[in-house]
Amino acid sequence: MVHKITLIPGDGIGPEVTEAARRCIEATGVKIRWEKALAGEEALKKYGEVLPKETLASIKKNKVAIKGPVITPVGEGFRSVNVMMRRALKLYACVRPCKWYEGVKAPYRGIDLVVIRENTEDLYLGIEFEQGKKDTRSFLKTINSLSNRKLKPDTAISIKPISRSASEKIVRFAFEYVLANNRKKLTCVHKANIMKFTDGLFRKVAYDLAGDYEGRVEFEDKLIDNMCMQLVQKPKIYDCLVLPNLYGDIISDLCAGLVGGLGVAPGANIGDECAVFEPTHGSAPKYKGKNKVNPTAVILSGVMMLKHIGENKAAGKLEQAVKDVIKEGKDVTYDLKEDRNGPVAVGTSQMADAIIKKLKS
Repeated sequence: MVHKITLIPGDGIGPEVTEAARRCIEATGVKIRWEKALAGEEALKKYGEVLPKETLASIKKNKVAIKGPVITPVGEGFRSVNVMMRRALKLYACVRPCKWYEGVKAPYRGIDLVVIRENTEDLYLGIEFEQGKKDTRSFLKTINSLSNRKLKPDTAISIKPISRSASEKIVRFAFEYVLANNRKKLTCVHKANIMKFTDGLFRKVAYDLAGDYEGRVEFEDKLIDNMCMQLVQKPKIYDCLVLPNLYGDIISDLCAGLVGGLGVAPGANIGDECAVFEPTHGSAPKYKGKNKVNPTAVILSGVMMLKHIGENKAAGKLEQAVKDVIKEGKDVTYDLKEDRNGPVAVGTSQMADAIIKKLKS
């Protein structure tokens, strides 16, 4: 069987790490017909938009894509391409495994967590009102007339929508993920003691659905601030976490830090029709073209993709090859070396070569 998959190289280091991942995925022997598409700055140069309709059409047709990181301006410019893509393709579930591999320098050993993040709403929906604008002043008057908490006239506003339907969808997905992947426990993370009608709804939905899985999945809930402390103090007692959008984004980075950083943190964005696999890290433009950065996160995203398309044996082989190369510590990039500034680190493509050699041995 030949799988048709959309390949989006991305910006900055994206083309280098996605090429490394492509080579490793092909070396498993799985037959793939790649369809290259653009997003981010390169798409803006060619099509005049950061997420062209051609790219979305390719993903909708093929149902599966693997994507390199893309640039998102901070504070100004276009909104996140990732957020736009998730919304356009209805990729409601973000899955970010955070697993320690022997040989990676990390604060803990033996960590194996999965962060499952709601992708479509919360503050990331982008409903904002800029300070000083006419519409903002008008909206402030409405808020002040309906609330006993009077906002200052120089206030900027972001709206945090959380719906029952989206909450049910992500929580159900999380419970099913636990069962499908032989996990044990699901922890719902929120701030319902303060945001009683938004986070409170998310928590209520989680408890409503937990009854359907009683006896099969252990369930609990934690406040987001307490969860952060718990993850630093005793991360091994946690398994899978389900969170609203913003908390999920933050906690997934925290969990990546527990296992060695974003360089070893893969990710997937999954909907009912399509799935896009990508690393958690950014595009690191200062390293563009230097054949220096760690390709592990994209390769492990490829492992997730192989499992998604039913190529479980190939996925297992590729993950084992990555494990072996990291454990040996010889053919790895500078960030995986004891001395990050030492002269013996290999480049992105050379680490991919070593993984491919393991696959074929």
